[in-house]
Amino acid sequence: MQSTSMYHERLALYAKAMAHPVRIFILETLVAEGEMLSGVLFERLNIARSTLSQHLKELKEVGLINGKEEPPKIYYSINVKNWNEAKQMLNTFFK
Repeated sequence: MQSTSMYHERLALYAKAMAHPVRIFILETLVAEGEMLSGVLFERLNIARSTLSQHLKELKEVGLINGKEEPPKIYYSINVKNWNEAKQMLNTFFK
């Protein structure tokens, strides 16, 4: 089992990554619809491309999403292993 400090650090990283309405929308969309082009996400959000890129980068850095590059396109999807870990950790936290 992870040490308490590692557990709390990981939980905080996941929580911080989800602490923005745009990132929540991205995660909900990818969970519901599966792999998606960044351009499709852009069309659904009323934000600048650079802002979307920053949100995707933050989610990718903590491992909640994957990005598969097929230049010039990037397909994003949920990182199932880490998504399940985040759900389990948050469920435990809120018990």
